[in-house]
Amino acid sequence: MKIGLDIMGGDFAPKAAVLGAIEAQKALSADQKLVLFGDKDQALPFITEAGIDPDVFEFVHTTEMIGMGEHGTKSVLQKPNSSISLGFHYLKEGKVDSFSSAGNTGAMLVGAIFSVKPVPGVIRPAVATNVPKLKSGFGIMLDVGANADCKPEVLAQFGMLGSLYAEHVYHIQNPKVGLMNLGEEEEKGNVLTQSTFPLLQKSDINFIGNIEGRDLFNDKADVIVCDGFTGNVMLKLAETFYILTLKKGFKDEFFDRFNYEQYGGSPILGVNAPVLIGHGISSPEAIKNMVLLSRTMIESQFVDKIKEAFK
Repeated sequence: MKIGLDIMGGDFAPKAAVLGAIEAQKALSADQKLVLFGDKDQALPFITEAGIDPDVFEFVHTTEMIGMGEHGTKSVLQKPNSSISLGFHYLKEGKVDSFSSAGNTGAMLVGAIFSVKPVPGVIRPAVATNVPKLKSGFGIMLDVGANADCKPEVLAQFGMLGSLYAEHVYHIQNPKVGLMNLGEEEEKGNVLTQSTFPLLQKSDINFIGNIEGRDLFNDKADVIVCDGFTGNVMLKLAETFYILTLKKGFKDEFFDRFNYEQYGGSPILGVNAPVLIGHGISSPEAIKNMVLLSRTMIESQFVDKIKEAFK
């Protein structure tokens, strides 16, 4: 198994990415190797300072990178030797089994869609995130930013993608799928949600109906389906809520699970290989957990499960 990681992406790269890679490597088995994409000369001092043999990693050296503020599509096309572009090239060629980065989100989405491409039958891939549940564990919410505008057929597929992810990666049996809406009744909502409801209702997943914003953190649904505009607003609100609890000095196990570091990255569901996007401010802990989630997705053969479901 080879796990690809961009060490040039993120606000604190390459240091945070390299230190996270070092911690992740300690948890990997002998047949699991991290492939680092980026400037090897910048990475080596952090590795040697940590007392680690650089040979535990495989390097794909490049000094070119895509900045956080660059245009996603243009940067991927204009910088074929950037760490993100090379990562997707290796992923497409099967030289790595997954690829993740805390760098430019747009470039990661473009790379995933135009390099490894969506699984046949998937209309639009979605970005998923973890949602802390009050009693324990996490739920899955998608989409959280890849698709601001959606058609009913796309939302219905999100329900299937999220259900497969919850089942095979988080081992939630027969996950409950809810459609985020402004009321529980079937007729509630806008044109999009009203049209999506019957599609989810007749699908093969465990659709429980509409849910409301107040259900976000309870156990009513394991998978929350919404368009990327709605999901991103809720995600940013939850992240801000966590920051406020820290500023107010609240200390609670539930609030701790709002910390993005615990799950590291958000997967792009529906493409032909595991691809994860990390938070721009990712710490070494977040990078480590993003790498380990990549490993879990590979081990679970999650992409194969999607291919089978969308035949």
